[in-house]
Amino acid sequence: MTDNLIIVYESMGAYQALEERGATIIRTTEQARDAAVALGVPDSCITMLPGDARSTLDEALAVSDYLAMQPGPDTLILVSSPAHMRRAYMIFKTVLKRADLNTYVGCSPSKYSSFNPDRWWRRKEDIQSVLSEWIKILNFKIIEQGKALVSN
Repeated sequence: MTDNLIIVYESMGAYQALEERGATIIRTTEQARDAAVALGVPDSCITMLPGDARSTLDEALAVSDYLAMQPGPDTLILVSSPAHMRRAYMIFKTVLKRADLNTYVGCSPSKYSSFNPDRWWRRKEDIQSVLSEWIKILNFKIIEQGKALVSN
């Protein structure tokens, strides 16, 4: 099991207006924390990072800043959807390398996904996921990678 679980708060965007009007919105980050606790991860081992993350790059920058202030963490296991895993890995590796953090980045694609990486061209939803990820990878390589290199 892990020594520490890091979860970055995501941006709630338009949902903030609903909260201001009294609606209770449960963030996916809070759902992830609650699920981890239900699966036996002690609450004391879960770090909820502020960050109002709007993108994977925002999450990587928040984690990089956190790891730079912590003595010792040398391994990071990314958990994401199988379709998103490649891009998440690319972004985290770029950001952590730029911060001179000698951190191993492992990947654990969620098994709770219907995405089939071996036959993605057979389902409309999988085709859409792959095309969307390729566009986002191009965006990262052409535009955001420069931001990742100068943000720290």
